[in-house]
Amino acid sequence: MAVQPTRIGLAGLAVMGQNLALNIAEKGFPISVYNRTTSKVDETVERAKKEGNLPLYGFHDPESFVKSIQKPRVIIMLVKAGAPVDQTIKTLSAYLEKGDCIVDGGNEWYENTDRREKAVAENGFLYLGMGVSGGEEGARNGPSMMPGGSLEAYKNIEDIVLKVAAQVRDSGPCVTYIGKGGSGNFVKMVHNGIEYGDMQLIAEAYDVLKSVGKLSNEELHSVFTDWNKGELESFLIEITADIFGIKDDKGDGHLVDKVLDKTGMKGTGKWTVQQAAELSVPAPTIESSLDARFLSGLKDERVEAAKVFKAGGFGDILTDQTVDKKQLIDDVRKALYASKICSYAQGMNLIRAKSMEKGWGLKLGELARIWKGGCIIRAIFLDRIKQAYDRNAELANLLVDPEFAKEIIERQSAWRRVVCLAINSGISTPGMSASLAYFDSYRRERLPANLVQAQRDYFGAHTYERTDVEGSFHTEWFKIARQSKI
Repeated sequence: MAVQPTRIGLAGLAVMGQNLALNIAEKGFPISVYNRTTSKVDETVERAKKEGNLPLYGFHDPESFVKSIQKPRVIIMLVKAGAPVDQTIKTLSAYLEKGDCIVDGGNEWYENTDRREKAVAENGFLYLGMGVSGGEEGARNGPSMMPGGSLEAYKNIEDIVLKVAAQVRDSGPCVTYIGKGGSGNFVKMVHNGIEYGDMQLIAEAYDVLKSVGKLSNEELHSVFTDWNKGELESFLIEITADIFGIKDDKGDGHLVDKVLDKTGMKGTGKWTVQQAAELSVPAPTIESSLDARFLSGLKDERVEAAKVFKAGGFGDILTDQTVDKKQLIDDVRKALYASKICSYAQGMNLIRAKSMEKGWGLKLGELARIWKGGCIIRAIFLDRIKQAYDRNAELANLLVDPEFAKEIIERQSAWRRVVCLAINSGISTPGMSASLAYFDSYRRERLPANLVQAQRDYFGAHTYERTDVEGSFHTEWFKIARQSKI
């Protein structure tokens, strides 16, 4: 029980909630915690004692919880997205007063945050939707945080989040006020979409090295450890290297080989792809990573299909190619880096399109900065992205930034070799192939879209524009074609 009012409250004590509460307490901010299941409250209080007698105080009922916090009160909710958030707001609102502030730290759909901000404002409360990235480790030791909504509400917690966020030596705390409404949730959603792309590309690099290059887990561990010292240095490459080094504790060999090839998902990747479609922003790398997860879910069907095609003479690998391992490792590294640029370019363009639609005025370089630490997609590479937007805030696409363009030109031959090798070997590399197709379409002055538009005009009188004359045109293609056949 807190003798004097605490600085902040947190409701929802699953793994993320517990860890964030302990992080806040450890940074010197006394915190009140509450959970509907009271055993979670006691568990968190116990952890706070064990982890250094941290100033964390547990409450078993919402009223005493809310009243224990200094005014204007700030309460972070970390509960499941959707109805549980509305329920928690309802429970807390009974005891809140004008000027108090609710912060949703979950992965919420951005329009729900827009709606809730307006709804609680009618009672005089402030509201923030704050994306938190970094998993349980990040929550405990410093996540990347993306708060959007009421600026006044942000000001009430700024001193806390600046200390609680991951700290990057040359660029500061990994948090910034994102913008109005649901912008924080939207940015976190796209961050997760980029993460899907990143993870898929790494999995494809692994597949090519293992299936065609015949690298052992020891060799893969060494390759990824090496890659993590260069341009690919990132959290995901680091944990991938770790995974290849872990032996199975229930049998022989490495654990990674015993993990079922079926990927789960929470839904943010799907939302990202839906938004890309809504906004007409091409995001093929992110889309292909989502499709790859869907396909992985068809495990039983794939087992049967493998039997059908084996009987038809199709093995897993179609050609027994002899490859130069050293060359392959270098090529795959370059292909992974070039593909990754495309994934981030698509994510950034999606954020910009939504920002323009909503008038959020989001700063893309600042987003790259706060993703440099704490979050799942943190990478040395984000420095380059921030610099690209510093050089030109109106940059149409990361691909045309002079630095990135130069890097892609240097890597494109290796990139093509890897994709061709994979195709010829019967290994799917949807992410790398989609990235390459995106690059090849984007860099071409003229695409075969003229034919598609001519077809649309032929069957639907959709009209077309010309390259040589202004205006819209329609041609009676069918009549002319029929006459020429007579």
